Amino acid sequence: MFRPVLTALALMVLSGSSAFASGTLFYLEAQGVGGYSSAAREAVFYSQHQEDAMQKPSIGFDFLHRFSGEQGDIGSLAIQMRAAFDRTKPEDSYIEPQLYNLYLKFKTPGPDIWIGHSRPALGLSSYFDSHGLLLPTLAMAGFGFDRDWGIGLYRQFNFGDLSVTATTGSGMPLYLKGSYLASARISVGVLDRDNYTIGFSGGYGSVLDNMGVTVTSHDRDEFGMGGIDYTHLVNNLEFRLEGLAGKKMGEFAAGVMLRAGVNLLEENRLKLEVQPEYWRMGHDNNYRVSTGISYVITDYLTARAMYQYDYLTNDHRAVAQLYLYWRA
Repeated sequence: MFRPVLTALALMVLSGSSAFASGTLFYLEAQGVGGYSSAAREAVFYSQHQEDAMQKPSIGFDFLHRFSGEQGDIGSLAIQMRAAFDRTKPEDSYIEPQLYNLYLKFKTPGPDIWIGHSRPALGLSSYFDSHGLLLPTLAMAGFGFDRDWGIGLYRQFNFGDLSVTATTGSGMPLYLKGSYLASARISVGVLDRDNYTIGFSGGYGSVLDNMGVTVTSHDRDEFGMGGIDYTHLVNNLEFRLEGLAGKKMGEFAAGVMLRAGVNLLEENRLKLEVQPEYWRMGHDNNYRVSTGISYVITDYLTARAMYQYDYLTNDHRAVAQLYLYWRA
């Protein structure tokens, strides 16, 4: 549906790269992903599911331009997209366009305002960028959306911050079929300043069911979730906790996730992580345990690996990733 728009944006950015101003950042992004799934009994070229957006072999870019005036920055434009390999696509292409960021952000005397495609104000994924990581968040398990289309407001205070969003409730693809999602998050503690943040968030709407970049059903479902998220950075240790509960597809749903990591070696080049998670949707219960290792080879190249056990599918999965993020 939006492939011509993505193609036009990519050509516009690439053709103008030689004339970028000093307020512009442009990164090339590429990754190779492969592993083995015991449930599928074959090699897999994705981290979670073939129809999920994350993670697959792909190439793309991340573009950010800041607009400045006499008083400093007044706004920014962000575009981040990939072309990913997907074996479920027609055999003549196997290419899946993925759009992560496409928004304009404006700075005002009050809140910052964004319009476009960005993160809803719900849970850990509202501020934790995991688009390049192997370990999943609850948003990737169906508890909200990692990205959505709409408008958002953000304001930082001495005690923490507040964000409010109104989005289409369609996720990564843009569909205007009467769906919507209203979300808000308030936190105590500013992560960049205090090394911790505790957030309380909630979202309500009539949303569309999707998988990755595809809307799987045009029937709108009532969605209502509330929860808490917690991030704490202590020396070389990282702790992230997220819990959400409410209503999805007419039934009770709840999920909780804990991620603990330790950074080792000079400049924290090596990271070891473990992540147990549990969720319930209607009458289905599941738990999953993931472990991960990440090593920064150079400033622009990172190697990652993950082992994951999924109880519901009885799947043992091992996946490796080589991730390039290079400033052009």
